[in-house]
Amino acid sequence: MKVTVVGAGNVGATVANVLATKGFASEVVLIDIKEGVSEGKAMDIMQTAHMLNFDTTVTGVTNDYAATAGSQVVVVTSGIPRKPGMSREDLIGTNAKIVKSVVDQALKYSPDAIFVIKIGRAHV
Repeated sequence: MKVTVVGAGNVGATVANVLATKGFASEVVLIDIKEGVSEGKAMDIMQTAHMLNFDTTVTGVTNDYAATAGSQVVVVTSGIPRKPGMSREDLIGTNAKIVKSVVDQALKYSPDAIFVIKIGRAHV
């Protein structure tokens, strides 16, 4: 099974790591908008493969949704945390736009995927 994880922050990287080490997927694509972040996290995960005895392939990409093509599951962890002075409504509005953009792009390449959405924290 191919799984895409959108967002390579702490939550996304942890999701990708668990998917790989527990053998829940044969391929995991970790994607983020920040240049090099997902690639580095994927490399970190892959460097533990022999020691932890898993054979999942983890790939990191920056904004290349074509690499996610054919994913059966897309886990969306992208979004921003609430900033000081930001209302909960502002946070939800901002994160809703991010999630919509991510889902629209992922659907182009994986139209039959199941989406799991987890977005930002609401506390300051």
